[in-house]
Amino acid sequence: MSKDKGVVKRVIVTPDKHAPIHDKAAVNVVKKAIEIIKPDAYIDLGDLGEWSSVSHWQWKTRKKPPLEYIIPRIDKDVKGVNEFLDSIDESLDKVNCTERYLCQGNHDEWCDMFVNEHPYLPQYKFEEACNLKGRGYKYYPNNYEPSQWLKIGKLHFYHGDQIGGMHHAKAHLKLGANIMYGHHHGLQQASVVHIDGPKSAWSLGCLKDMSPEKNRWLRGKAKNWAHAFAVVDYFRGGLFTVHVVQIINGKTSLWGELLDGNK
Repeated sequence: MSKDKGVVKRVIVTPDKHAPIHDKAAVNVVKKAIEIIKPDAYIDLGDLGEWSSVSHWQWKTRKKPPLEYIIPRIDKDVKGVNEFLDSIDESLDKVNCTERYLCQGNHDEWCDMFVNEHPYLPQYKFEEACNLKGRGYKYYPNNYEPSQWLKIGKLHFYHGDQIGGMHHAKAHLKLGANIMYGHHHGLQQASVVHIDGPKSAWSLGCLKDMSPEKNRWLRGKAKNWAHAFAVVDYFRGGLFTVHVVQIINGKTSLWGELLDGNK
């Protein structure tokens, strides 16, 4: 990208996809945006996969079956998530974006929990199942210790947790740093001015299929989810600006161009 206007690094950030139940139109918009933006780096905020096959919640009201029943379902999930990553990597490869990061989400962590229970099946650890090292992603395991989070310039990135209830962006400001996260599936921003300057927290929404059919566990409850991604422009000294791009019905506008993911 051209650095003649002072931008020294441009990053595209994507929240929860939950492949293979990602919203295909919204993800197509992201792929189109990657090819327009030509980012220097790509950040995945986690919950890359839904991973229903290794969810501990599914056995809450019924008996857990033997492994020979579970393994084919895991293999199907692994295939679906890798096909999704292949699609994203294809767009990144087109624009020669080789700097790639992935912050593990709580759904992704279910794979590791499964391997902890079945240590003779290490191939199902999240990092291994998705071949993140082979794909060139720098990997950040799900961790609630801020010192372990991805940090670029003056902005931290991690998957997110249940901190703060409805007002989670405001609650994240208590950490005393700029932070961007996913997990909650809704768009929020909160800001505060500290003695050393302004701080903001961004909840970046999701890229998951939001239909009731794909989210039966909500039992029809209203949700404040939104499809979005972010473009972060960095300037000298680690300073940055955040551009949140919301996707409505599989469409958005970017730099004056209409992106339609339904086509």
